Amino acid sequence: MNRVTPALATALGALVLTALPAHAADTGGSGTHLAHRDSYGTKATYAPEQSARSYQRPPAGFTPVFTENVSRHGSRSATDSEDGDLILALWDKAEAAGQLTGKGEEFGPKVRALQAAMAKVGYGNLSGLGKEEIQDTAARTAARLPSLFAGIARDGEKIDVVSSGQGRATDSADLYAGALADADPALGPLIGATRTDKDLLYFHKADGGAAYRDYIANDQRLADTLTKITDQPKTHRAAYSVLRRLFKPAFVDRLADADRVAAAQAVYNLYAIAPAMSEESPGGKGWGMQRYLSTSDAAWFGYLSDAEDFYEKGPGFADSDITYKMADVLLDDFFRQVEAKRSGTSTLGAELRFTHAEEIIPLAALMGLPGSTKPVTAARPYTYASNPWRGATVAPLGSNIQWDVYEKNGRFLVRMLYNEQETPFKAACTPMSKGSKFYDLDELEKCFGRP
Repeated sequence: MNRVTPALATALGALVLTALPAHAADTGGSGTHLAHRDSYGTKATYAPEQSARSYQRPPAGFTPVFTENVSRHGSRSATDSEDGDLILALWDKAEAAGQLTGKGEEFGPKVRALQAAMAKVGYGNLSGLGKEEIQDTAARTAARLPSLFAGIARDGEKIDVVSSGQGRATDSADLYAGALADADPALGPLIGATRTDKDLLYFHKADGGAAYRDYIANDQRLADTLTKITDQPKTHRAAYSVLRRLFKPAFVDRLADADRVAAAQAVYNLYAIAPAMSEESPGGKGWGMQRYLSTSDAAWFGYLSDAEDFYEKGPGFADSDITYKMADVLLDDFFRQVEAKRSGTSTLGAELRFTHAEEIIPLAALMGLPGSTKPVTAARPYTYASNPWRGATVAPLGSNIQWDVYEKNGRFLVRMLYNEQETPFKAACTPMSKGSKFYDLDELEKCFGRP
């Protein structure tokens, strides 16, 4: 969510902080329990959505011959220190004026410790948890397809690894490849060095994303919709509630409405990123940032974050595909890899891709994956009550889409896993039998309109 005001620090200098009453109690509410996963939006940490023990067995006689994926990088630190800097500037003012609540007194040192941990990891870099998420996903892939990887090693097939070129995506690619080699050292010489393909895996910033970037920067309907969603009375009430957990009433009352929202947004952003940094917390026990937002306030700011991602990256408006049309380059590559395997022109046993939420979210919308099938109209905007889209489900940190390919007598089947859950293709595609998660490649080409 974009901040309502760009310069809260300027407003801080104008605050008159003398002669403020110091007796008001913290009335921020209980809210000390962990909020629902949805409140973390696309900063939610990764967990596989299904146990491998419950996966369907392939039809008789079919053996795995290829696998491919696209994965978001693992959990990371915040991309910069802006949120911590903003709220700590406010906290310092309140401390100097004796305007901190009990929770507020512990909040400042905790944020400084979190900031220091993120700076040590490097802003935007994978955290300890993020590295584990990627390595564990790779290990589960190897365990899911042992005969495939044994065949790759036996036949000397190659494993291609490609990333967006951004540090956390490249690091994720290298960690995934390393975990596969750890699972079977014979794979090591067959795994290519991670290469970069920005057009494929950073398309929102590549030449193919020019129209999309113009939409984000200049579309008035988008801007008006997001402003209307954000600037609701509930946002201002939630912002006041968040700040009242930290600061005494007179201090909060002296902030302009827009500055309250900006400060509360900063608190929320720290709350959202903290689980990704859990291994760097004291004793690895977590940062406890949920103490500083009630469950309802965290849910509201999570909704605002989801709304922005929905309109800017996801299904968006029903009369436009601008947010996800550019993902066709990635879907096309999925098909090209399988088709090359079928035609005998591919020397690959696996194609592994590593990217970002800006690519996973539009690909999910383009493919019609669960939760990403329902765009909205201007008259009926995105709400949790009316739409199933949730960032924490669609594209959490470490999220992935995998296609396992099976063959028997020249017939090729594809099984899709979405965050490691067996997932049907869109409704227009017919599986090989009712209830099956396996689809004939010819059927997928037909229902996705492949030439």
